[in-house]
Amino acid sequence: MRTQEKDRPEKPYGERPGAQRQRGMSRQEQEQMRRRHYLRQKRRRRQVMAAWLILGGGLLVLLLLVGLGVWAFQALRSNRTAEEGAEAVMQQEQEESLPENLSEKPPILEDFLTPNEYSRPGEPLTEVTELFVHYTANAGTTAEQNRNYFENLGVTGETSASSHFIIGYEGEIIQCLPLDEIGYAVKQHNYNSISIECCYLDEDGEFTQETYESLVSLLAWLMKEYHLGTDAILRHYDCGGKLCPLYYVDHEDAWEKLKEDVAEYIAAASAL
Repeated sequence: MRTQEKDRPEKPYGERPGAQRQRGMSRQEQEQMRRRHYLRQKRRRRQVMAAWLILGGGLLVLLLLVGLGVWAFQALRSNRTAEEGAEAVMQQEQEESLPENLSEKPPILEDFLTPNEYSRPGEPLTEVTELFVHYTANAGTTAEQNRNYFENLGVTGETSASSHFIIGYEGEIIQCLPLDEIGYAVKQHNYNSISIECCYLDEDGEFTQETYESLVSLLAWLMKEYHLGTDAILRHYDCGGKLCPLYYVDHEDAWEKLKEDVAEYIAAASAL
């Protein structure tokens, strides 16, 4: 037998949550409740809007940074390209201003050092952009004596030192290293340079006339071999400040005269 259900008030269709509870409230309480609900929704909308603004601002800043980075990279590359272009033009102008280099190889005695880690490491010399002039810092010693000093470093191991050429005070030239191997002469430039040691007699370090003439002819020939200008001729002093070659550090005019004499030697060889 069915039990008769108690009459219950039906919930109005579409009634909002909390509406039933509101029916038991006074009009003032209902108004306060609606206002709180409105304020919560308004605050929620503001929070969402603020989140979107922060996200949008972050994306904008990121895009600006990326744009600035790309601009800076392009500007740096353009500047570098312009500098390289200017250097190439200057080098071309210098080469065009010089006569064709027809300098012949001077007499050279090849007496290569024994391969060792202190004076002939055997590492490849892949490019030559600089020609360094040195002095032996040992007045009165011969080219052979200085060559033997480099050789003995392989035994003593007291330091690392060598050069490709040594010019004696009588003008003889000894080649200690092949031109496709590095020497230990100018620390920062061993992998792009050839070094020439010069003997001398006087304590001021000035080269004898024989040494000077051999140096000029050797530099002229090396310039031809590597397509270099006189700006490639450097003192050890020019890279690191070492007082070498001493006389040509103390006498800038003599150093400039040396480079002028090399240029004149090339011009004379080309005129023959």
